[in-house]
Amino acid sequence: MAILVWIEQNDGQAVSNCWELLAKAKELGTELGVEVAALLIGSDVIEATQQAVAYGADLVYTASASNLEHFRLQPYAAIAEQAVERADAAAFLTNASIRGGILAATVACRRNAGIAANATDLWVEDGKLVAVRTIYSGNIRARIQFESPLAVASVRPRSFPMPEPDAWSGEVKDLNVELNEDDIRLKISSFRAADAGEVSLTDAHIIVSGGRGVAEDPQKGFELVGKLADTLGAALGASRAAVDAGYIPYKHQVGQTGKTVRPDLYIACGISGAIQHLAGMGNSKIIVAINKDADAPIFQRAKYGIVDDLFQTVPALTAEFSKRLR
Repeated sequence: MAILVWIEQNDGQAVSNCWELLAKAKELGTELGVEVAALLIGSDVIEATQQAVAYGADLVYTASASNLEHFRLQPYAAIAEQAVERADAAAFLTNASIRGGILAATVACRRNAGIAANATDLWVEDGKLVAVRTIYSGNIRARIQFESPLAVASVRPRSFPMPEPDAWSGEVKDLNVELNEDDIRLKISSFRAADAGEVSLTDAHIIVSGGRGVAEDPQKGFELVGKLADTLGAALGASRAAVDAGYIPYKHQVGQTGKTVRPDLYIACGISGAIQHLAGMGNSKIIVAINKDADAPIFQRAKYGIVDDLFQTVPALTAEFSKRLR
């Protein structure tokens, strides 16, 4: 038996959060007395396969073909099911990205398995896997114990520490997948990669976000927030209010209806701290709030607060960080 972890890839590169999940699976596997297996699907998985072994996979199942370069649910789910059977998997774990979430849900439905979506923690209790997920905008932590033979969970990025690669040894097994493109319903006519140099919100260690407080001059406001993010090597985020107002595209939205993030540092510029936004970033390790309103709810969750105009504070922070980070 094994715990099987799908290693998601972007542009042929493994998503780093998956190594956190693989390391956690290694810990759980030791407690359950089972092996840990990684599943790699793509057009070229050689580098990621070597990484999976370095991060502790006892087994690595691979499926490599030119028409697997981009994620498509139908073939990926079929391959994942095949890997679950080959590994005699007790659990199937994925990153809680959009792709990981739908893959986990599909496999759970097809295998009649219990699922914990957007889990934030995993452990073993009485020989069974237990998951935790937050509900009601993060106000309640739900404890889920699996009773089905196969446990499926999609886990939020940055829920566990990033491991260091080591000189582990693992066995690589090719699933020998044969795909007929005519049998795959979804066709990809074109593909556009993310903007070069843009830091992913879900992967970011630091996020700088702007909110309704930039309304005085939205273009200048987000330009200042963006410069601070660039200086810190951070991702650029935004509240729903800023997105709904058209100040910035939806892909930057953090919150209940946007992305859920857990960075080491979250700097909220002109964000009041509505419960929907807190649901998406409330688990950040350190929250810094910049807001003119001393009574803004964000200050109740912030470790550090600056009551001031972001149009004055953000440029000052950018200048100081620029000096110190040279």
